[in-house]
Amino acid sequence: MAGLSDTVVRALGAAVGPDAVRTRATDRLGMAHDASHFLLTPAAVATPTDADAVARLFAVSAAQGLPLTFRSGGTSLSGQAVGNGILADTRRHFRGIEVLDGGARVRVGPGATVRQVNQRLSRLGRKLGPDPASESACTIGGVVANNSSGMACGTVQNTYNTVESMVVVLPSGTVLDTADTDADDRLRALEPELHAGLDRLRDRVRGDAASVALLRHQFSMKNTMGYGLNAFLDHDLPVDILSHLVVGSEGTLAFVASVVFRTVPLLSEAVTGLLVFDDLSRATAALPALVSTGPATIELMDAASLRVGQRDLQADPVLRELAVDRHAALLVEYQAESVGEVRARAAAAATVLRSLPLAGPAALSADPRTRAGLWHIRKGLYATVAEARPSGTTAMLEDISVPVPALLPTCEELTRLFDRHGYTDSVIFGHAKDGNIHFMLTERLGAGASLDRFAAFTDDMVDLVLDQGGSLKAEHGTGRVMAPYVRRQYGDELYAVMREIKRLCDPRGVLNPGVIITDDASAHLKNLKTTPTVEAEVDRCVECGYCEPVCPSRDLTTTPRQRIVLRREMQRARELGDTALLAELEREYDYDAVDTCAVDGMCQTACPVLINTGDLMKRLRAEGAGRVARSGWTSAARHWNGATRTASKALDVAAALPSPLVLGPNRLARTVIDHDVLPLWSPELPGGGEPRPRPVSARGSRPASDRDTVDAVYFAACVGTMFGPADGSPGVRSAFETLCERAGLTLRHPEGLPGLCCGTPWKSKGMTGGYEAMTAKVLPALRRASHDGEIPIVCDASSCTEGLRQMLENSVGGGPLMFVDSVAFVEAEVLPRLEISAPLDSLAVHPTCSSTRMGLNGELLAVASAVAAHVTVPATWGCCGFAGDRGLLHPELTAAATAAQGAEVAAGEYDGYASCNRTCELGMTRATGHPYEHILETLERVSR
Repeated sequence: MAGLSDTVVRALGAAVGPDAVRTRATDRLGMAHDASHFLLTPAAVATPTDADAVARLFAVSAAQGLPLTFRSGGTSLSGQAVGNGILADTRRHFRGIEVLDGGARVRVGPGATVRQVNQRLSRLGRKLGPDPASESACTIGGVVANNSSGMACGTVQNTYNTVESMVVVLPSGTVLDTADTDADDRLRALEPELHAGLDRLRDRVRGDAASVALLRHQFSMKNTMGYGLNAFLDHDLPVDILSHLVVGSEGTLAFVASVVFRTVPLLSEAVTGLLVFDDLSRATAALPALVSTGPATIELMDAASLRVGQRDLQADPVLRELAVDRHAALLVEYQAESVGEVRARAAAAATVLRSLPLAGPAALSADPRTRAGLWHIRKGLYATVAEARPSGTTAMLEDISVPVPALLPTCEELTRLFDRHGYTDSVIFGHAKDGNIHFMLTERLGAGASLDRFAAFTDDMVDLVLDQGGSLKAEHGTGRVMAPYVRRQYGDELYAVMREIKRLCDPRGVLNPGVIITDDASAHLKNLKTTPTVEAEVDRCVECGYCEPVCPSRDLTTTPRQRIVLRREMQRARELGDTALLAELEREYDYDAVDTCAVDGMCQTACPVLINTGDLMKRLRAEGAGRVARSGWTSAARHWNGATRTASKALDVAAALPSPLVLGPNRLARTVIDHDVLPLWSPELPGGGEPRPRPVSARGSRPASDRDTVDAVYFAACVGTMFGPADGSPGVRSAFETLCERAGLTLRHPEGLPGLCCGTPWKSKGMTGGYEAMTAKVLPALRRASHDGEIPIVCDASSCTEGLRQMLENSVGGGPLMFVDSVAFVEAEVLPRLEISAPLDSLAVHPTCSSTRMGLNGELLAVASAVAAHVTVPATWGCCGFAGDRGLLHPELTAAATAAQGAEVAAGEYDGYASCNRTCELGMTRATGHPYEHILETLERVSR
């Protein structure tokens, strides 16, 4: 679609606010990509803040004839979250979560993720019914739009059956809360044609015996193909029919501003087992007996899946040792609320399991590590196949459902189709209990033979599924990929009903056109996404968006997915010779992607193919750094003691002067000096810290001449020299040394400590010369101090602990060193020897991105629990975005990253505020107005 006129842009700005409309190429192309294999570029991206703004957006869309598509998580796999008109981004707002009736119900906005809702409910022993595998990233808006189900919920606890009410905004602008007692009367009064039409269609469907029989059959399975016409059979009032038609309507009928779910019990105890059979026939034949034992899930994996799973280094030993031939496996899990109950279920199932013709053991395990390993096989299939795909190809994950008795012939014929059409390494897996299977292809999309092959395979697959009495879509929604086949699955009569539903709700046809309803028989072969080869991190990305909820810049500039897809768009522009677009994207990319990336690595913790987009940004920073900057940072590495002391003195001076005398010149200087070079001082920053000690034993410790008398080498982080402690706190260095003294432990400092650093400042900026210079100083000093790794090396800042570990990983030669974060060291070695004399009642704790990546949060919370009776990690917790010096160079990053968490903490009352990294403490102090300190400072105070 051509660019929008100024008149239309102004109209959009009047509807949602001028700052909430984005028309830059960076914004439009960054939002054009989702997890599907379709690509449509919006003409504008709008960010409405509430239901009324959405209603005004509808008015502009209708008046201008502009298509309107809603988008939040962007995990949709069938093309329903992309469009070429207005793309309404609902991820930045509509994130509210309100727990009702002690957790029995929950009211949620469409921008909240399933995981965020379940984290809030888990404290009350409840959860949402739908349990999609993408729960960390998929949003409630998408869950409702696609009628999500998942691994355990089946058709009983899916979205359709657990939605109680919703607030909908209709294309006319009508806002309706279906929970109101007079909701049906209001619908009749405000939308008379829609109300009467739903009344009429209900009677039409119910009056046709063939339609009723077909719908009963189709919706006895998992089925997200077309509109949920079972609503006409299950509900009488038009308002209830409407709300259940909206479920699964993929943004084509209305906008869901909020939804109330009935929750289900959280079954926290489970036993899991991988049952391996000689072939697919034996595995599917075992299903009736297994289903009779009442498992929560039965996940099928074919032989190709098992071979792919064996590539994973974390694969379970049962799988790794299997010589896969024609084998198939069923991953079975039993769940219950108590250990006794789950043991009873496992015991009851044991007789059936022993009777099965298994090719391996029939063991069920309750061990969390074993269970996690088994699930890693199943959940890792998508990642393993996607990561191994050739550069330039697209991974396509599709799903179908058939009656369970038809599962075996369907899988066998699907395998033959893979062979017939030349799709090697394709896998079949899925929810066997429900007859719902997923299959995965990799294809080089575009014109020519590859497109012809994909079209022919799709036609054959449609024939197969419909001949077996199945549904072409079970979980992922109709989208664009199956819209041309809706009529064929349901027949002319029910398809006509669907078209009438669309006309009644959206008479102008502006909502997500081409999704679910289409007259184009080849729509599934158009607007396909090609993936040009760029670089390793970019080429591996499948654009799933799992990284987005954990990214601190997601509400400010770009997310990891967008950083990657913009690299692809730049390469596409380069190949097309579009120099103007390329120049625009490159110019905007510097700030939107490179400068405002926290390089915290949290994206890697969520990525199914383990991409750390921060590594790419570091490399781009290195490429963009000038010779003077590189030389300066290398010099700083060689004279780090002086550099840190200078920073400390500068903060002392700033703290002593009136704020205007510091801020005025500082801001003026930043008008001529790059914001990515000159920090911005702010009044809540402390003065400078104390110099780090020379290489002698810590105070009160025994002499360190004999390695047997030293319990740890203490690498005090240089951040404690630059930034002083919070008012009234001793500082983490003093606190840690005092705690070790109380526990009778001896510490040693490495030689030259004041000039040593973990290297993170250089690594995060891509200053390889300075990083190498620092590495050359640090590792030899630590090897000498630790007697080549015999003594653990303890660091008192989580990011620096991680930095030291990475420095060792990046080095060549030398043996292993034991790096331990001070929190973990204290939890294991000090805490058992302490007496807590004055514990706090309540403590707010901020885990850091580094503590999360290192798996340190368990120890952090263990220390916190010793410190205070009530420990709170905010439900809105995330990386603070301070990221070393990013919070000083780009304070807007920290402000955006901490907005929700800061508001949540500020709304509560706590006796203390703690974290485990000084710069993160500064970020949270800025966000909340409360002084954060290192958890060890708090521990030292309550154990005096």
